Amino acid sequence: MRYNPNISDPAFPNFLKNWRKRRRLSQLDLSLQSGMSQRHISFLETGRSNPSRFSISQLAEALEMPAAEVDAMLLSAGFAARSSRNGWDDETQKAVDASIDHVLQGHAPYPAVSIDRIWNLVKANEPAQKFFSLAGARGDSNLMREILAPGNVRDNIVNWGDTARSLLRLLELEVARRPHDAEAHALHAELLALDGVHPLMSTPSSNLNAPVLAIRIQMGNDILELFSLIATIGMSADATLDDLRIETLLPANDETRAWFERAFS
Repeated sequence: MRYNPNISDPAFPNFLKNWRKRRRLSQLDLSLQSGMSQRHISFLETGRSNPSRFSISQLAEALEMPAAEVDAMLLSAGFAARSSRNGWDDETQKAVDASIDHVLQGHAPYPAVSIDRIWNLVKANEPAQKFFSLAGARGDSNLMREILAPGNVRDNIVNWGDTARSLLRLLELEVARRPHDAEAHALHAELLALDGVHPLMSTPSSNLNAPVLAIRIQMGNDILELFSLIATIGMSADATLDDLRIETLLPANDETRAWFERAFS
């Protein structure tokens, strides 16, 4: 899903300065990390020099900017954004989609989904679809809202407080990483306003000593324990692909593994 960067100040000098300060770097620090002279960075931030596409690429890499923010920086300097998925040929698009499908289907009998940067559901394998249905999912396209909002899924998560807190922390990291993403900021505010959610953020976790947070879900007479792995596509210059995550749920004990093998094998 693409989004409007909603840059509060679209001028390149301020865009660069704000990102440098966000990373807590001095001009000298950024100079050392980008391979550009401190003098040139100073001139870029004051508007005395204009950036090239190559210098923007150097700066973006040093600042570890998401692909969509790089596109926004290019636009702020008067350049066209980099090529997007809309410009791919059919063969490339089919290959990427097929590879993602292969990962999702290969994870059966356990749930696996592809989601965007704010947990909007893109695709789900068959075990995920059946599992969400059994858990009482309303069919909300946003998985965070599905879990945090009052309803059957929330009621069936035994350790809902710890789970919700962990999910919100992940979303806060995305908000911090994408300061111009109005959609992410709006979702974060919406979720915090849900009944019972905001107080969680000032409450310590009850699971601090555990090596990983396992989501505990009541499923009939069984309590299933699952943990998740989240994968991203490495070194993507495309904002849509940079947004994409593949989340897989894995059993945290033998009983949960046996349940999934009986239910979905």
